[in-house]
Amino acid sequence: MSVIDRPDGARIWWTSEGTGQPVVLVMGLAYPSDMWFRVGPVLAQTHRVLRSDNRGAGRTGDAPGAPYTVETMADDVLAMLDEAGEASAHVVGVSMGGLIAQEIAMTAPERVRSLVLAATHPGVAHAVWDPQALALLSNRGRLTPAEAAEASVPFNYAAGTPRSRIEEDWAVRLPLACSAAGYLAQAHGTARWSGLGRLPSLRVPTLVVHGEGDRLVPTANGRTIAQAVPGAELVVIADANHLFFTDQPERTNEVLLGWLSRHRG
Repeated sequence: MSVIDRPDGARIWWTSEGTGQPVVLVMGLAYPSDMWFRVGPVLAQTHRVLRSDNRGAGRTGDAPGAPYTVETMADDVLAMLDEAGEASAHVVGVSMGGLIAQEIAMTAPERVRSLVLAATHPGVAHAVWDPQALALLSNRGRLTPAEAAEASVPFNYAAGTPRSRIEEDWAVRLPLACSAAGYLAQAHGTARWSGLGRLPSLRVPTLVVHGEGDRLVPTANGRTIAQAVPGAELVVIADANHLFFTDQPERTNEVLLGWLSRHRG
C-alpha cells in the first residue's frame, strides 16, 4: 500500500497484489476500491492486481481538485501505473469507474492491453435512467452512509441475493464511506463527461459486462456501448443487478478470467 503525490496536492492511495500481467480495477461512484474484495483476490492468483481509491473515496478521501472530473481521475489511474512501473495493463472499470476506464482507453490507448466496461454508460447526458434511481442519486448527498446503503438495496442487488451477502459488502464499504462532500465532488465532476461520440474510435479489445436486472444503470446502456465500440463483446449476467459481482461472484470471476486468458500478451 502506497500513496501517490499528485501535482495539485492530492494524495492517491493505491495498492498492488499478486504477480503476472497487470490488471487495474477502477471502482464506481463513492465506493472504496476495497469493494473489489470478491474479485481482486481471485484475479491476483494469476495476475498483478492494481487498484486505487478515487478522489473523494476510501483512504484517499477528500482531496484538492473538486469537483473531480473523469479526466482528473483517469490521470490519477495512469499515475498509479507509472508508480507501479507498468507501461500498460488490462483495465476494468465498474459504473463511474467505467467512465474513467473509457477515458483512459480513448486518451492513452497504448496503456491499455484490454478493456472491461462493467455496469456503466457512455455519459450521463446520453444514458438511459430509471427515474427512481435518479431520485435516489439526487438525494444521496443528504443521507448518512448507512441510510444511503439501505435505500440503494433495490437498485444495487438482485432480489435473490442473501441479506448476509449484502451486509458483507457494507462491512467493507461503510468504514471507508466517502463524505457528503466527496460524493458530490465525484457526482458533479463526472456529470458533464461524455464518451459516446468517441467510442467508435476505440481500438483496444473491449468487453462490456452488465447485470440483466441493473436498475441503477440499466442494461440498455451497456448495449449502447457494445454497439458503438468496434468488435466489442457483450456479456449480460442473469439474476444480477448493478453490483453483479456481489449477486453472482462466481460467474463474474469466470467471465473476467476467461476474458483475460484470451488477451494475454
